[in-house]
Amino acid sequence: MSVPFEEIRLSLPHIEVAAHLYGPERGQPVIALHGWLDNAATFSRLAPLLDGVRIVALDLPGHGHSDHRPPGAAYNIWDYAHDVLQTAEQFGWKRFSLLGHSMGAIVSVLLAGAMPDRIERLALIDGAIPYTGEADTAPQKLGESLQALLEVDDKRKPVYDSFEQAIAARMKGVGAVSHEAAESLALRGLMPVPGGYTWRTDARLMLPSPMRLTRAHALAFVHRVACPASLVLAEQGLMTQPAMLELIETFPFARNRLPGGHHLHLDDQPGAEAVAAIFNPFFAA
Repeated sequence: MSVPFEEIRLSLPHIEVAAHLYGPERGQPVIALHGWLDNAATFSRLAPLLDGVRIVALDLPGHGHSDHRPPGAAYNIWDYAHDVLQTAEQFGWKRFSLLGHSMGAIVSVLLAGAMPDRIERLALIDGAIPYTGEADTAPQKLGESLQALLEVDDKRKPVYDSFEQAIAARMKGVGAVSHEAAESLALRGLMPVPGGYTWRTDARLMLPSPMRLTRAHALAFVHRVACPASLVLAEQGLMTQPAMLELIETFPFARNRLPGGHHLHLDDQPGAEAVAAIFNPFFAA
């Protein structure tokens, strides 16, 4: 799969990040955000199919070719909203749209709810709100996170004997993907080490969250979104539970269900084309 894009690095005030640029320079500004443990390559099928948009597909900090956060810093999901805003500032974009998959979709909703004056449109793929937790579980969750932080330096990321072995492992990971999708993510996400290959991702990304938003917190962000929003749900994705589908019905988003798994926009060309068929008129409206 060969796709035209420009590889760039951005020196943000607090961190350096990598990204892929797609589309015409004067196109509608869009920042694309990938899912947890993925990278900018997740949009390699979809981005070329979207018309009239200038897409900055980020490697979020700790992922792909972007820098890891400094020692002592955390990977709280709301921290990514700051990374996105600083990226927009680099391009001089006061208003822009967001294209988000999974965790990237969640970050998009949080930012759109927090700063509705900055966000033009939300295009979301199989993601909307984070895992939530209520007040009574907060002390235990924080304790688990602190203990994990004490132990993280003693943990080593897996080393795979071959590139193909790493691809096979990614195919079975969270949000299982096709071989071709896993290969695209691996080409950007793996690095050679003694004994084989390992992932570039920061090991701290696998640590438990120190604090979760409550359900009420999460829904407050959803209902403060002021821009048009379009949510694509994968029929074999991660948002298929009846209670979740019932909750999503209350969101002020346009909703479309498409066949495919959690990475339907990357797994194969028909999936990417189906998602593009929804988002092209949405961005053009």
